[in-house]
Parts: sequence; structure tokens; C-alpha cells
Amino acid sequence: MTTPTAPSFSVFNCTQCGGELHPDEGQLFITCPYCSSTVYLDKSRVVFHWYLASTINEQQAAAELARWMAGNDTVKDLDKKSRILGQTFQYFPVWFFKVNDGKTEKIFLEPAAATSLTELSNLNLPAGDLRKYEDGLAAQAVEPTVPLGAAQEWLSQKQVNLQQVSESALVHIPIHLFKYGFNNHMYTAAVEAATGKTLANIFPAKAEAPYMAVGCATALVFLCLAAVFAGFTANNSTGIGLVICLGGGLVAAPILFGIASWVASKV
Repeated sequence: MTTPTAPSFSVFNCTQCGGELHPDEGQLFITCPYCSSTVYLDKSRVVFHWYLASTINEQQAAAELARWMAGNDTVKDLDKKSRILGQTFQYFPVWFFKVNDGKTEKIFLEPAAATSLTELSNLNLPAGDLRKYEDGLAAQAVEPTVPLGAAQEWLSQKQVNLQQVSESALVHIPIHLFKYGFNNHMYTAAVEAATGKTLANIFPAKAEAPYMAVGCATALVFLCLAAVFAGFTANNSTGIGLVICLGGGLVAAPILFGIASWVASKV
């Protein structure tokens, strides 16, 4: 995908105050000299340019990653068995769309540069947390490569009416990007540096088969007990059937619970 370039004509109007902007050739970011708004030039369109302030440093981000690795979604002890191979900090660009259907207002995000972290679209990004982009962030900012039109097409594919988009903007989000190794494979995870949320599309997840086996065994045991009870009831021996089923359930329950606990401790 090609990097967007500023259009050939040299005069734009600020989206905030309407003042004339005269960017240099090829310039993509500009600060309005009249109202100090920062804007992004995408072909013939000018949109606001914001950033989300970072509140989490490298050590805190590593702690958030370790907490996620020790959680219920990943393999057991991933935080202890994995090895961090690299950590970088960057401001990653996303397209910010505010959609108002007359009843509710929703925020949609689409990546503005190539990335494998599609979960960026699921971030909660309140408009009140956005700040005017500062030139001093440029060294750590990833340059946008996805045109606004492409992001709007993705939005349409989500059944969003583009006529209801009340605001479009480019936002740079702070993320700590981690590379880590586990079982001779390398994975990528990101910690969003404003909220501490960990993002990862592909990671060593818990195996589902052992849990499904325990669940099927439990269902089978109690299905058999139900069949036994139904048989005694059909023979007008409901009391005997109830005693047998209750006794069988009391014996089976702790055994099944023990098996489930053992699986949880190993997987």
C-alpha cells in the first residue's frame, strides 16, 4: 500500500476555524496558525489530528503484559515460561470515526497503518481523552499509510452509514510493543499505554480439548444417573431411584471436580 501524499494544490481550510492553510509540498501534518488546531492532510481532505496521552511507562507495561500472560486466556504459566525478546514504544495511527444515528453516538476505529493487531479496532477511545497532536511526538509516531477512503470502505463493510459520520480524525495511540518467545515460536503483544489493556491476536492459548473431555464426562455421568432414576420411576420405585441417584451424584461430584482441578492446574 502506498503512503498518502499531500495534494498538488496548496491551499486548505482548517476544519476548526476555516482559516487558510498553506502546507509545503508533500507535508501531511500541519498546525493551524489561527486556532492552533493540528490537522492531517489526506488527499483533498483535511481532518483533525489528535493523540492519546501515555500514562504507563515501560516497567508498568511489562507488568500489565505479565498479568495478562498469567490470566485465564493463555497457557498456564506463560508469564514464567515465555521470554521477552524485545520491547518498543510507539504512537500508532488509527482512523477515528464518530457516528451519530440520531439516537446514539458510537465511536469506530480503523488502523491507519499496516498492523497485525486488529484488536486496535476494539479499543475504547473516548473523545474527551484526545489531545492536539504535538510535533515533538513525531520521532515515536508511525506514519499513516492507509488513506481515509480505505478506512471508510472498511466502515461501510460493518454496515455503518457513512452519512451518519459526524466526525473523522486521525489519532495516534501510545502502545508498548512486545516480542516474546514460547516453545520455539515468536509472538507479538501490545499494551495500550493509556489504559494498560493488552492486545494480541495470536498467542499461546489454553487447550480446549481437556476441558471439553471433562465436560463431556460430567454430562455422561449425570445422564446415566438420570436414566437410572427414570427406570426406577417407570417401575414405581421412585424413592429407591432417588436414593441411588443422590448417592451416585455425591460420589461422582468430588471425583469429577478433582479431575477438573487437575486439568486446570496442568493446562
